[in-house]
Amino acid sequence: MNLKKHSSTESNILNAAKEIFERKGMAAARMQEIADEAGINKAMLHYYYRSKQLLFEAVFKKAFSTLAPQLNDIINADNSLFDKIKNFTHNYITFIIKHPYLPNFIIQELNRNPEFIEKQLSNKLPNIEKFRNQIENAVKDGHIRPIKAEHLFINIIALNIFPFIASPLLKGFLKVDKTTFKELMEERKTEVVDFILNSIKIK
Repeated sequence: MNLKKHSSTESNILNAAKEIFERKGMAAARMQEIADEAGINKAMLHYYYRSKQLLFEAVFKKAFSTLAPQLNDIINADNSLFDKIKNFTHNYITFIIKHPYLPNFIIQELNRNPEFIEKQLSNKLPNIEKFRNQIENAVKDGHIRPIKAEHLFINIIALNIFPFIASPLLKGFLKVDKTTFKELMEERKTEVVDFILNSIKIK
């Protein structure tokens, strides 16, 4: 198998797996379904990935390696704290709408296989030191109310990630379908930013 064809086949497999995992979740997905989606036979799929877990990890690595640099660039940009919060929220929600399986996969794997997640995330997570200094200076200069950088960062992450982790529960509580829920998540790009900024701005 030549290199170009090998790369193309692997890319097709990862794209097919992403579609199946998004549609059915990790537990319900079947290797045969992924093979069918990729337009190959199951033996060929196993040639590239011996198990569903290995395939899922490959999909995760590919997706997270796209997200992590974006978040790191935003956190360490030279723009204002308020713009940083806005850009972080917009980029994160946009990304997770396209990769809705990621948050639950991370939680699932943290419980089942913490070593894998720690290994994958250890050198890819954004460095928040510049962000921390920016918050401390904004508090000192009286631009925002006193708040520890760690708490603000946790608030941003929690407000952005929780709806995706709890999406089945929220859909039930809110009585909305998948399309309406996606529309709500798009609206949260503004709602979350407004909520966070209003909580730290000095009135």
